Amino acid sequence: MDAVRVALLREVLAGTQWPGAARRFAGSLRRSVVPAGGNLLLVGTEGYEPWHLAAHLVDEAAWSGLPELAPTLVRHRVQPGGPPHLSVGLGRLAAARRGHTLLVVAPGEPGAALLERVHEVRRAGATVLSLDGGDPELGTLAHEVLSVPEGGGELDLDTVQHLVSAAAGENGLPAQRGPRRFRDRLARLADQLTAPPPSRW
Repeated sequence: MDAVRVALLREVLAGTQWPGAARRFAGSLRRSVVPAGGNLLLVGTEGYEPWHLAAHLVDEAAWSGLPELAPTLVRHRVQPGGPPHLSVGLGRLAAARRGHTLLVVAPGEPGAALLERVHEVRRAGATVLSLDGGDPELGTLAHEVLSVPEGGGELDLDTVQHLVSAAAGENGLPAQRGPRRFRDRLARLADQLTAPPPSRW
């Protein structure tokens, strides 16, 4: 989903909780990963792999100038001979510690095995964030939760993931440490192109 579609979605959802909730959750994500220099792990359930969110966060990391947003996708099943970015198994979670962030995406029940791993990650000092369908056990393990009950509201979890990833990049404006960011330059150019001509009087 591109920036124009996200903007249209936000306009449609104006007056609901979702734009603000997505921004708050995205803010928690940034506050966790940016000072730590990244170390973002992204995992789904055995039946749901959040590869789409992983791709959007990689894009936002590049466009926003916040490389820390790019996650490591942790997979329940790894195919032999696959590319490195698709070859990180659940064993990676055992290395998580303070300074790491684990983002769990679970539209349904996460399962006892995943809950145990999430518990171990939290106990090791990592920050746990959860985008879920309202599972109470996962909610108690997470430091920050954004729940999207299945069939219970205006949106599904996939759409909320778009809002979160877009907000993570848009709101992650770092202090000006060097040349202006591409989006800043593009916005300035758009303002110049759409501004009325100067008055001669």
